[in-house]
Amino acid sequence: MRPNRVKALWREGRPATAGWLASGDTYIAEAMAHAGYDAIVIDMQHGMGITPDRAIACLQAISTTETVPIVRVPWNDPKEIQYVLDAGAYGIIVPLVNTYEEAAQAGGACRYPPVGYRSLGPNRATFYAGSDYGRLANDEIILLVMIETVQAVDNLEEIAKAPGIDGFYIGPSDLAVSLGIPTGPSTFSDPQHAAACQRVVDVARATGLVPCHHGSSPEEAVSRMQQGFMMCQLGSDVGMVRASAAAALKTVSDGLASS
Repeated sequence: MRPNRVKALWREGRPATAGWLASGDTYIAEAMAHAGYDAIVIDMQHGMGITPDRAIACLQAISTTETVPIVRVPWNDPKEIQYVLDAGAYGIIVPLVNTYEEAAQAGGACRYPPVGYRSLGPNRATFYAGSDYGRLANDEIILLVMIETVQAVDNLEEIAKAPGIDGFYIGPSDLAVSLGIPTGPSTFSDPQHAAACQRVVDVARATGLVPCHHGSSPEEAVSRMQQGFMMCQLGSDVGMVRASAAAALKTVSDGLASS
């Protein structure tokens, strides 16, 4: 089976960089993967119109590179999880996991028996990963459960016991809402938010799991990785296009104003 590059980095104690695909555009997916990210996350939860068939097309585009294809599914739904895994996703991020039972449901959906209850039928996955996929997938596939509420932070030790999960992935905006903190530039410097994030790192380390953070920029990714987080996204495709377009327009506007 094709090794999971991100898991290999984690075994070496090295963090992974992730690109975030919100558009569901296959050309953009392929271009981002060729940029050299360790992983590309296809966002089916909040991405723009990323239906299962669009997600699969993006998985195919990413597989032209060594970048690891990961999918954030819309919900903790075994049907959605199985669908994208069978299509070749090498990692799953499950949103809004608050309890041991919810984490165990996600873990079971990602793993073949005896660890879980995933049904055997890796259609495209065998093309991408190899004919021994069914025997080795439990070891190579990544499952991250999203920690996005006060309840989840309080339950971290119990969530960590759920079979089949590899780590936590902080959803910082939803976590801020749950904490009663206004979202915005000052959100992540709030002491409550900072303490919750640090608790995720501490519990993950204590239980042998991997702490990951959504991040918001390359600068924040550096800071989070120095804090101990083992994967951060550096910015979404849509966000990067908007920022680049705005910067280009400002350059022209400023240049004409000074002439």
